Order: sequence, then C-alpha cells, then structure tokens
Amino acid sequence: MSNITATRPMQGSSTPIVLTIAGSDSGGGAGIQADIKAISATGSYACSVITAITAQNTLGVSAIFPIPLEHVEKQLDAVFTDLNVVAVKVGMLADCDIIKIVAAKIKQYQPAFLVVDPVMVATSGDLLLQTSAINTLKSELLPLADLITPNLPEGAALIDCEVPDNEDSMATMIAGLRQLGATAVLLKGGHLEQDENSNDLLILSEQVHHFAAKRINTRNTHGTGCTLSSAIASYLAQGRELLEAVRLGKQYISQAIAHADELAIGKGHGPVNHFFSGHADVR
Repeated sequence: MSNITATRPMQGSSTPIVLTIAGSDSGGGAGIQADIKAISATGSYACSVITAITAQNTLGVSAIFPIPLEHVEKQLDAVFTDLNVVAVKVGMLADCDIIKIVAAKIKQYQPAFLVVDPVMVATSGDLLLQTSAINTLKSELLPLADLITPNLPEGAALIDCEVPDNEDSMATMIAGLRQLGATAVLLKGGHLEQDENSNDLLILSEQVHHFAAKRINTRNTHGTGCTLSSAIASYLAQGRELLEAVRLGKQYISQAIAHADELAIGKGHGPVNHFFSGHADVR
C-alpha cells in the first residue's frame, strides 16, 4: 500500500474546493459528515449543501426530514455565487423536487466535475431514496455526471435487473449502466462478500478498467460509499485525471477501512477511519 503524506496546495495556487450535496448523518459516519472528512483528509476544501436531516446512528436510520426546497436552493446559490467550486459530489437527495433543483443548479453554475453517488440504501438496509425518485434521478441528474458510483444493489435498481451474486453477472450490467448517460460509471463490487477481493469496474464509453482491493474483515464499513465518491471528487478538483482519481480514491478508502477497527464508535456498523494518518494524500 502506498505511503500517506500530508499535502497542501502549491504556494500561490488556489485551494481546490469541493461541494458536497447530501443528507446529514447525526451519527457522523456517513452523508455530509463523511464527505467533509474525506474531502479534508485528501487535501481539498469542503463546503456543503444539506438536502435532508436523518436521525441515524450505527444501528440504522429512524427518521428522515427533507430540507424545504427553497432552502436547498438558497444554500446552492450561496455557495456557488461566492466560492470557486471545482468539483461537486452529490449523495442523498430524498425526493424528486430536490433532484430537479440540484440538476437545475448544476446546469446553471456548471462546475468542472460532477460525481454522483446514487444513495438509495444505507449500510443497515434502510431505504434512503424514495422509489418514485429513481426515474427522476436517471432523467435529470445522471446524464450530467462525469462519474456515478453505484454499489451492486444501486446499480441493479438503476437498470432494473437482479442484484449480481458473482463477477460474471456483475459484468452483464455494463451495457445497461452505459445507457444511463454519465461519462463514466464506477460499479462497486463490495457486496460480493464471498470473494477474496473487493473488485470494482470503471466503465467508460469504450473501455472497462478493473480495480481490485483486498477485502478487509471488519463490520465498520458505515459511510464507505460516501467516503469513496468524495475522495474521488477531491482528487478531480486537484487536477487528477479520472483514472488516477479513482485509483487514489480506492487507495484512500482501502486504508480508511483497514484502520476502521482502531475506532470504537457505536454498537452497530461503525464508521471508517477517515483520518488514519492525519490530513493526507495518497501518493
């Protein structure tokens, strides 16, 4: 595994700014809280727009309160009209109207990079996206994305197929995922728990790249998807090419999971260790 060393923007250069648009996790392990930690730990500046407030801990989600649409819009305008947002990471959006306003603001302000983590199900199994909103997500937001990062259940929901139970059936999703309209799709294979490695597919228009990481035996995996997508957005904001940003993001999340058991947080699925080596960049 690569060494982790502190990183700062070059003297005289602007700080790479990443906006996360997502829900708040009161337990601190996923959502906005995980995004801000991952963006900060990988060397960028994090700002945020909160779309929903969840009552959530390591055991599950007990309530979701969508932020009023007018206030979501005001948050977006406040950030975009002042800060030089280079990359945007989108997570939990909760309903159709919020998806539509986020898509409209992305079109209006045109950040350089858009990474969408189509959050639908929490680690605990709780539904985080209304079923009726999936079609709106597909039609309004995903075609704007430079990268979407579904896990296997999310990918299956997006293209209406069975959830794969092996790598061969995972590969059959490639054509359907390309039709969603995003520039690239990172299909995460972490749910294939019987496999020794956690293998992901980076699906481009004409190529597929494989990323393999040793599977780590821990129950502390809360917020892995949020963390990975935020790290990738952070590296894109710093000027990395997509393939390199995904590689670095994968290395970062692998280390964060490997160090997760150093934390003792909650009674259920604990969080990954975002700051396993201070404010860091993977080299």
